[in-house]
Amino acid sequence: SLPEKKWREEISKIPAKTLEEEYLGRVFSVPGLGDFRFSKDELLSIAVKYWRALDFAEEMYRALEEEVPEGFDFELSVDETAEPTTAKEHLFLALELRRRGIKLASLAPRFPGALEKAVDYQGDLEEFRKAVRAHAAIAQAFGPYRLSLHSGSDKWSIYPVFAEETKGFWHVKTAGTSYLVALEVLARFSPVLFREIFALARARFPADRQSYHVSADPRRLPDPNALEDRDLPGLFWDPEVRQVLHVAFGSVLQRYGDDLRRELLGYEEEYHRALAGHLGRHLRALGVKEDG
Repeated sequence: SLPEKKWREEISKIPAKTLEEEYLGRVFSVPGLGDFRFSKDELLSIAVKYWRALDFAEEMYRALEEEVPEGFDFELSVDETAEPTTAKEHLFLALELRRRGIKLASLAPRFPGALEKAVDYQGDLEEFRKAVRAHAAIAQAFGPYRLSLHSGSDKWSIYPVFAEETKGFWHVKTAGTSYLVALEVLARFSPVLFREIFALARARFPADRQSYHVSADPRRLPDPNALEDRDLPGLFWDPEVRQVLHVAFGSVLQRYGDDLRRELLGYEEEYHRALAGHLGRHLRALGVKEDG
């Protein structure tokens, strides 16, 4: 909770009276979840937490309406928070977005557990299931819009749950996974360059990790120079190797970008085949049926 002075400052930045008139004393029914009511304290606390994000989202939405009048998909992401998004917080966001005339294509809440880059989900699967079920019910009742799973690559254990509870109405963000596949191809066919990239990623990890939520410890990393060339692709089964390589992509591309592109063009077919296999594994785990 905020100190009293800070709380008053934050309350002064939101239209508290308008919100109280709009939401207090009303019952909001969500099929499958039941009825929701906001107390004054709940309403104002949630509004303070999300108001700047909502204002920014509205500003971006209006700009897109002007620039792309033929239509666009708009996603709101609130997953970069310390605590999981509650059902009431999601409900307020959905109601407030509707009041502002913002139509969502998808919303990314902060789910319970840890969704770290490039590794599987860490947390209680039943707790995750309950959260997805609640968020999906709200998204259907006040949208409909898709639930979005950020840092969604390689989350094998939760894909079936996510697909089932959203009834297939989902979005999974897999940014970064194609880069790791590229490095795995490099490890197979250009081991010298891969070793240089791995060394740079390990050196840059303390700085580059600041933008990400990861738990890898570079002190536990294997030494690629102690491995035979044929063993290098096996490094990609190590979650800590995957995270260190993933978060250093900017540093790597800055120094070795031209070299990496040149090597991949030489093994373009192998890269496309590996990427299709990796993304295909994601889609199958999410219940997407292949053509034919």
